[in-house]
Amino acid sequence: MTKSLPRPDVIITHESDLDGLVSGVLLQRLAQKLFKADVRLEAYNYHNWRQRELREKSGWTADLTFEPRMDRPNWVIIDHHVIETPPKNAMFIHDLTKSSGLICYELCQQAGLGSPELDRLVHLNNVSDLFLEDDPDFVLANDYANLVKTYQFWNLRTLIGGKIEQLLNNPLLRVMEVKRNIENPLGFAWSRENVSEITPLVGYVDTIIGNNNLIVHQLLEQQATKYPVLLTLFRRTNGVVIASLRSRKGEALKVAEKLQGGGHANASGATLPRAIKTIPDAVNYLKQVLNPKKEEPLNSLEDIFASIDMSQK
Repeated sequence: MTKSLPRPDVIITHESDLDGLVSGVLLQRLAQKLFKADVRLEAYNYHNWRQRELREKSGWTADLTFEPRMDRPNWVIIDHHVIETPPKNAMFIHDLTKSSGLICYELCQQAGLGSPELDRLVHLNNVSDLFLEDDPDFVLANDYANLVKTYQFWNLRTLIGGKIEQLLNNPLLRVMEVKRNIENPLGFAWSRENVSEITPLVGYVDTIIGNNNLIVHQLLEQQATKYPVLLTLFRRTNGVVIASLRSRKGEALKVAEKLQGGGHANASGATLPRAIKTIPDAVNYLKQVLNPKKEEPLNSLEDIFASIDMSQK
C-alpha cells in the first residue's frame, strides 16, 4: 500500500491526544523514507481544523474525522472514527478497531520502519486511545496518554525532539504515576459530590485535581451520577476552553457534534468559541446551546454571549 501513497505537501494530525502525536511523527518518518523529504507537520483540534483551508495539492491527515471537504485527489485520510459516507476521491485508510497510531505504524512497518521500542509505544497508545479496560497495560497506558494532556502536544514533541521512542520509561511518567496514586482518589471523591446538570442527559463534572478522564471513567463505571454523558472543562494557557465528553453507550459523540466537535462514540471533545473566557461562562454557554428555549429561540452566538454577560451583571 505504501507504494501507492502520493507525496504529501503537508501532514496534518490531531493535536489533543497521544494518538495524534504518535500518528503525526510516524507519518513524517514514512514520508522521509518514501520520498526523502522533510514534510511539514501541523496539528489541530477539531474546531481549528474545520477553519483551516486545504490549500495544498496533496496531504496526509491522521486521527481527524473525515469531512466531505477532505475528499480530494492526492489526499490520504488515515482514521478510525465512525463515518457515514466514505470518500470517493481521497485515499482512505480506515479501521474502527485500531487507533490511528497503529494504522500509521502498520504503514511504517511495510516500509521497514518498525522497532521493538515502537512496538511497545504503539501498543500503549492503542490501549489508551481505544480505552481497552481489560488490557493489563490499561493503567500504564493512560499515564502515557496523560503526558500529552498535561504537557500538551507541541511542548512534548519539542522536548523529545520528535523522537517518540523517548517517551518510553520517560522520567515524566513518574510524575503521572504520583498524580494518579495521590491526586486521582482525592479528585474522584470531590468530583463525585460536584456534578451539576447541563441537560437532563449531560452532567458537568467539576474537577480540581487528578486525571479528568480516569475520574469521569470511574464515575460512569460506578454509575455514581444519573447522567449518561459526563462533561469536563479545561482552560488552556492561551485562554481557549475545551469540553471533554464521556459516555458508555455512544451518547457523547452526539453531544460533541452539537458543539461543532467530534471524536469517538464514548470519548469526544469540542473547542468552545473564543468569546468564552472562563469556566462559568462555558457552563452558561453549554446550558443555553444544549437547552435551546423553543418559545424564545436565540438567533445567534452573539445573542448567547450577550445573555451570558447580562446574567453575570
